Amino acid sequence: MKLQKYTLQHLLCIAGMLFCLACTEDKPKTVVTAPVEGIKNPFPFYKDIEVKPGLNFEIVSWGKGVDSIGGYQILMSDSIRNHYRSAAIDRKGIITDAWNMDLDNDGNPELYIQLLSKKNVSDLNVFEYAGGDFNKISFPSLSASQKKGYVGDDKFFIKNGDLFRSFPVKDSSDGTKAVTKTLQYKLSGNTFSTSEVN
Repeated sequence: MKLQKYTLQHLLCIAGMLFCLACTEDKPKTVVTAPVEGIKNPFPFYKDIEVKPGLNFEIVSWGKGVDSIGGYQILMSDSIRNHYRSAAIDRKGIITDAWNMDLDNDGNPELYIQLLSKKNVSDLNVFEYAGGDFNKISFPSLSASQKKGYVGDDKFFIKNGDLFRSFPVKDSSDGTKAVTKTLQYKLSGNTFSTSEVN
């Protein structure tokens, strides 16, 4: 009787172990595939701007339908201070570039987002990150005298730490000849001033 008792216990123990092993069968692994060619990137513009080690700004645009209408987001990551902020902005235009400057030399980074607002007309959205917030700085439109003969095809560029904008203008006396006009922008107290350079 004792032999049968131990044999039965052994059989139950072996059956229990087999049952446990059967329950620990590996589940199928999830396979992540690369995006299929032909599928459009949901973010038409993305740029990561490193201001200094540990402080990054990412610019991401989005929108469905017409390319020139949508929104964009500025994501700030300060991994040294473990601080993260974001700002969402509506956009009318296609983002073509973004960069960082401190044009007013106040120690607060400014983000310049260049938008193509019409077929060949560029504009800038400017935000200063200060005091834990994104503050929009109005970028000046071209004045009536600056717009005289304006045909678009703006180019923004930085030279020796200064911001410039150049564009062709048609000579009023000769409608076929175009000359290039260059404007320099200065920033003081979150207000831009413009001067024409030769």
